[in-house]
Amino acid sequence: MNDTEQPRQGGWIVPAYGVVLILLGLPLVAGGVWLARLGGSWYYLIAGALLVISGGLIFRRRFAGIWLFALGFVGTLVWAYAEVGAQFWPLVPRLSPWLVLGVVTALVAPKLRSSVRFAGWTVAAVLAIASVAGFAGMFSEHGEIIGTAALAPIRAGDAQSQRNERWQYYGRTLDGHRFAPFDQITKENVGKLQVAWTFRTGDVTGKGAEDQSTPTQVGDSVYICTPYDKVFALDADTGQQRWRYDAKGPDSKVWNRCRGVAYYDAQAFAQAHPDIAVTQAAAKAPLCAQRLFIGTSDARLVALDAATGQPCPGFGNQGSIDLKVGMGKVQPFYYMTTSENTVIGNRILIGGWVQDGASTDEPSGVVRAFSADTGELLWAWDPGNPDIHLLPPPGQTYTRTTPNMWSTPSYDDKLDWAFLPMGGQTPDFWGGFRRPSSDEYGSSVVAIDMKTGIVQWHFSTVHHDLWDYDVPSQPVLVDMPGQDGKMVPAVVQLTKRGQIFALDRSTGKPITEVVEKPVPTNVVKDDRVSPTQPYSVGMPQIGNAPLSEKDMWGATFYDQMICRIKFKRMRYDGEFTLASEEIANLQFPGNYGGFNWGSAAVDAQNDILYAGSMRMPLWGQYIPRAVADDPNAPGGHDGLHVMAGTPYGYKKGEFLSPLGVPCHAPPYGQLTAVDLKTHKILWQKPMGTVADAVLPGGFRVHLPFAIGMPVMGGPVATASGLVFFAGTYDYYLRAMDSATGKELWKGRLPVGAQATPMTYVSPKSGRQFVLISAGGARQSPDRGDYLIAFALPAGTKH
Repeated sequence: MNDTEQPRQGGWIVPAYGVVLILLGLPLVAGGVWLARLGGSWYYLIAGALLVISGGLIFRRRFAGIWLFALGFVGTLVWAYAEVGAQFWPLVPRLSPWLVLGVVTALVAPKLRSSVRFAGWTVAAVLAIASVAGFAGMFSEHGEIIGTAALAPIRAGDAQSQRNERWQYYGRTLDGHRFAPFDQITKENVGKLQVAWTFRTGDVTGKGAEDQSTPTQVGDSVYICTPYDKVFALDADTGQQRWRYDAKGPDSKVWNRCRGVAYYDAQAFAQAHPDIAVTQAAAKAPLCAQRLFIGTSDARLVALDAATGQPCPGFGNQGSIDLKVGMGKVQPFYYMTTSENTVIGNRILIGGWVQDGASTDEPSGVVRAFSADTGELLWAWDPGNPDIHLLPPPGQTYTRTTPNMWSTPSYDDKLDWAFLPMGGQTPDFWGGFRRPSSDEYGSSVVAIDMKTGIVQWHFSTVHHDLWDYDVPSQPVLVDMPGQDGKMVPAVVQLTKRGQIFALDRSTGKPITEVVEKPVPTNVVKDDRVSPTQPYSVGMPQIGNAPLSEKDMWGATFYDQMICRIKFKRMRYDGEFTLASEEIANLQFPGNYGGFNWGSAAVDAQNDILYAGSMRMPLWGQYIPRAVADDPNAPGGHDGLHVMAGTPYGYKKGEFLSPLGVPCHAPPYGQLTAVDLKTHKILWQKPMGTVADAVLPGGFRVHLPFAIGMPVMGGPVATASGLVFFAGTYDYYLRAMDSATGKELWKGRLPVGAQATPMTYVSPKSGRQFVLISAGGARQSPDRGDYLIAFALPAGTKH
């Protein structure tokens, strides 16, 4: 019996399946034509045509349709491997539709030719097994760099010395290490961690607010702030509230943040410096011998008595100072501190967040030092006017619209220098009006003398930044080998670009190799661009490999095809692609990072740096001035940047498929360990699953596919060989083996977390606690107000 003489077996199933293949193939044909005309892959056009023709033949009960489908299947295997090799996640949208359809096609084949019944069932079984195996593989991590570091044992100190330690600064210490010298919670017993106590602030985060606070711990007290400028003091053992203070900062509905409260012990400083009169007076005052500082959303710096929460009457004006003094016009929510302010000796170092992308006339990014005792201004560094050292002359202001320091500095007590991570000058995406000083200090690391406020050196991580590549992470101060092998006191700086710069702490010169590479120069009229940009080739590049069409991804082959079309329609010339009005540009890394404010953790004894990073491209495009000036247009950090005073507005967004899935292949967030001796990656792993992710329309995935989600917050390392991390889209605090990256434990949270965790040993009970503030993962609708403490069960021997 020939191919045209088959009996009409299978009833309606065979023609129905033929129609299904036709319907599946037609969109691929249409999209494939579009993609091919854009100069993209012809695969989708060919694959769609094969599905349509094979579906037509099967509809007509022609066995040739089976052979044609098989040709498409085999061709897809060859094409997929040629594009992405054996990489698991890139293969998923390429192969999974064909595997599922292959099972059905193999079962349909015997209905067209009974002689292939056994072969059809066998093929169907094999493909079904492959599909199940592929589905099961989604629950495992892929794309890791697996290694094992030979870690030397770390002496954590005796039990009493661990009780005396404190988490006083955002990075625990002023060198930004986020390293806890504790060994009570170990690799062997971390699996026994349980919730010891939970505290709720009552400040459930709403529009524009994110809970990113890392608690401060001193003695038997823990201090926490909320995005709405409230401060709480808690018992370190029980989480019971001791006092509460409401600074009554207004709700901006745009950008509410508080990443921590600063602590100052005037009494201890007075004992060490008996010659400083103002400190002696502060130490002897009835209140505020120990004090806390919080910056508010209306640009005040408030000093509180650490014991009672009452404002310090001897500080500024009855406990607060106005940070807008000398700024000139400051519109509501155009200037505030969002990161934890930094106490250095008896000085408090203040930077500030400036409204992104609104105008060419915004408050100054001036960096100032105030007396932690009195609130007196000690010095000011105005990036636009080096002649101003305190307040501006009468009738003048600090230079408006300059680079600013919105993140956290570090400090070297031997040099008495602070190291400032500087943001770029707003508006971020057009710089034709910028002063030379803005290009000098924008998106750079600046070393500044804490006695005088005089700049000692600066290092530019981006020249004439037109991409919002602020320096977001706290600089890390370590000793590491230079190119000649000699140990050098270094500043290690993580950037949004995924670059890691290692600089000589005393000179700002690179310790590891940095080269200037040519970049695109097709800038719009009236702006300018640097012909080269610095690349730290002597250190690992994290998550910043250039994209190509084959890197496009999707949950199905349809949205993968659409992402390819979107990619080909955009301008993309690599990392420093320039914006235009005519066509959208693709920015990768996006301005979320790379690395961001969560910063790194460092095991200085073993010379290992741990850092979380994300891989999230953004699209952007200049828009006409008239459109940007529409009073109904949304502004703020995301979406439309009005950029008043420039020729354009700028619109941007995440590069997503129609299903709300990122248009590039996973992972989207990683945790990496870097050996600072060899300058190589020790291990790298994707962080987080889609279990708690919410897609457009409110659809929840619920399945813990381990793709590695975008991360916020930073890691914490301990002397016992653990790294804690929580800033993932799923609702967990995790503990990893610091030598291998292997996940050893995870604790479920009621909502997601963005904050950096911290840990301490209670001076009363001797128990080690790990704390995480959980107010909701970024862009998650699930919001909360939780501070959760984990510990080993009481009485656990260690």
